[in-house]
Parts: sequence; C-alpha cells; structure tokens
Amino acid sequence: MKATFYRFIAMMMLVIPGIMATYGFLSMKDALFAQFGEGDTHVLWGKFTLGAVLFLLGVAFIGGWTFFRDRKRNYVAPRFKAKRKRS
Repeated sequence: MKATFYRFIAMMMLVIPGIMATYGFLSMKDALFAQFGEGDTHVLWGKFTLGAVLFLLGVAFIGGWTFFRDRKRNYVAPRFKAKRKRS
C-alpha cells in the first residue's frame, strides 16, 4: 500500500508541471492569435508573459527530473556524468 501511494505522488509530481506547461503554451498561443480576431487587435502581453513563465517552469522541471534520473542510471553522455575527485 505504501509503495502505491509513493508512486502516485511521484506521478503527480510529473503530471502537475506537465499540465502547467500545457496551459502556458495554450495561453501564449491564445495571446498571440488574439491580435488576428475581429475585436481588439492587440497582443495580450500579460497573458503571454504568464503563459511563457508557466511553460518554461513546467518544461524546466520535467527536463531536470529526466536529466537527473538518467544521470543516476548512467544514461547520459560522459561530459554530463558527475565529476570524481582525483586521489
């Protein structure tokens, strides 16, 4: 039971930033395409900025999660592996 709960928490730690990045992307798209509408023809800079921040934070979290997991399992290139101290 305990392992199932921990796996659920780990999954939520990836799903929430994924939803955040998706919402950010859609907000940026809506802000840019708002200028082509029939009403006001201006870019919604506040919505675009908020979307960019959410998108970048979500992508950075998922990318960092993946990078450190791959580093732990030695799936990365030699230049990204942890440096060892010389004795």
